[in-house]
Amino acid sequence: MTYRSPTLAEVIATLEVERRDDHHFVATQLDNPAHHIVGGHIAGQALMAASRTAPGRTPHSVHVYYVRAGDARYPVDLHVDPARDGGTLSTRQVTARQDGEILLEALVSLSEPVGSLDYQVAMPDVPDPDSLAPVQEQLAIYADELDGHWVRRQPFDLRYVDAPPRLALDLPEPSPRLRMWWRPTEHVPADEVLHSCLLTYLSGTTMVETALGMRRATPVSTFNALIDHALWFHRPVDLSDWVLSDQVSPSGVAGRGLTTSTMYNRAGQLVCIATQELYFGRGAR
Repeated sequence: MTYRSPTLAEVIATLEVERRDDHHFVATQLDNPAHHIVGGHIAGQALMAASRTAPGRTPHSVHVYYVRAGDARYPVDLHVDPARDGGTLSTRQVTARQDGEILLEALVSLSEPVGSLDYQVAMPDVPDPDSLAPVQEQLAIYADELDGHWVRRQPFDLRYVDAPPRLALDLPEPSPRLRMWWRPTEHVPADEVLHSCLLTYLSGTTMVETALGMRRATPVSTFNALIDHALWFHRPVDLSDWVLSDQVSPSGVAGRGLTTSTMYNRAGQLVCIATQELYFGRGAR
């Protein structure tokens, strides 16, 4: 049977974790042929669980360590430790377990709205997303490869400014920079926490491309696993419009690749900075 990517509705439904008590949540996973739990997905679920325990406050940062792989055929238990509630900031520690084994540890910081100095670096000068072809069109010549992997319908519309991963493999030299516009393929409810969780999910599935591109290996032919993942949410992200992800991989060493993504909305406002490190190789990390 040909595998299909999850729909946006399925991603959203599984980000809405089930609350069992004040600090215990159950998270349904998105299964796939390898039964691999997607790192950005479970990180988004941890962020959602933490946010549910701090009403009136929204996440401004999350720091995740991926401890071990899990099985996407089964749910994951999320335990939220309310470490602190201050006058402005709340801190939550989230532990994800499956069959009693720890899969993930996360620290989440949430804040009330605060008025203060507002500054940022300028957005790079890039083509408008409406002038760029969807990735499925860019990679149409590779439609017969890997059971249609490159042209499969995704929950997000991706418009690459630089060569997308498969096309980049045919270039003479790899580039440490990859810029792309993205937005959901369907309507997303106006919920700031949900938008942050979707951004976390998306960053976990696209940032790896930059580091893997420097290895001259495709994401599906080489074993890779996320080690850690951190995001800082600077301004609310509006997923009714395009977001630019400016991704750079500054280092690859000792079987690890580091990637940083700076994200802007279409108006040029900085909305998020994310970092991610992955292990790549052909054996267990």
